[in-house]
Amino acid sequence: MTALLDRPVLVKPARPVVSRRRWLRAVTPLVLLAAWEGGVRGGLLDPDKLPAPSTVIATGWRLALEGTLGEYLLDSVQRAVLGLLIGGLLGLALGTLAGLVRLGDDLVDPTVQMARMLPHLGLVPLLIIWVGIGESLKVTLVALGAFFPIYLNTFSGIRNIDERLVEAARTCGLTALERVRHVVVPGALPSLFLGVRLAFAAGWLSLVVGEQVNGQGGLGFMMMEAREFSQTDVVVLGLVAYALLGLLSDLLLRLGERRLLAWRHGLRAR
Repeated sequence: MTALLDRPVLVKPARPVVSRRRWLRAVTPLVLLAAWEGGVRGGLLDPDKLPAPSTVIATGWRLALEGTLGEYLLDSVQRAVLGLLIGGLLGLALGTLAGLVRLGDDLVDPTVQMARMLPHLGLVPLLIIWVGIGESLKVTLVALGAFFPIYLNTFSGIRNIDERLVEAARTCGLTALERVRHVVVPGALPSLFLGVRLAFAAGWLSLVVGEQVNGQGGLGFMMMEAREFSQTDVVVLGLVAYALLGLLSDLLLRLGERRLLAWRHGLRAR
């Protein structure tokens, strides 16, 4: 008995709790798709104005086999990535400058706050005069859509850091760069990730508009060309493709956020 008591007890590590109701997230979309399909087949919806999901899928498969859909997708993704990089990096740089430096706040923030009140999609006529109707217009619209969410959330994330943490780091002997690395960056990351997610959503929305202005390639061009020939299934396919691209980018961002912010334990729904 004593030997048994002296034997070390091996405690198995707790397994992560996986929600068994994760599949419920797919219920509502599937129900809507089934209702959509049933409405078209039952004659409640006009297939010429809103084709059934099965028709849209068949059209997408046909265009994918032809290679047309892949080319349009590649064009749209390239424009979105370039615009998001330009607008995102600029928003990150100016947001950091305004958040950390008083002079930067005085010089940058008032102008940005005034500019963000302008609907950037309403600037299309002026942008056409400035940059033309080529690729520059589309990339500029995406960059404008991405700039403001990242700037505002970077600025807000830095300013919402508890100043006592910065003072404690200074007391511990950390240099300015070390305080930024160990205090400011971790404290601002949650807000920054929110800004990036909003920037992606605004970027895709801007791209839809940009590609329909004298577009040459891209999903928006595909939709406008289909409208000329009353190909509603292709128009709906373009909308679905935009939605899936946005959903995929958001899922990747959430995955990256979960990995980089593994130390954060927020409130979860029960």
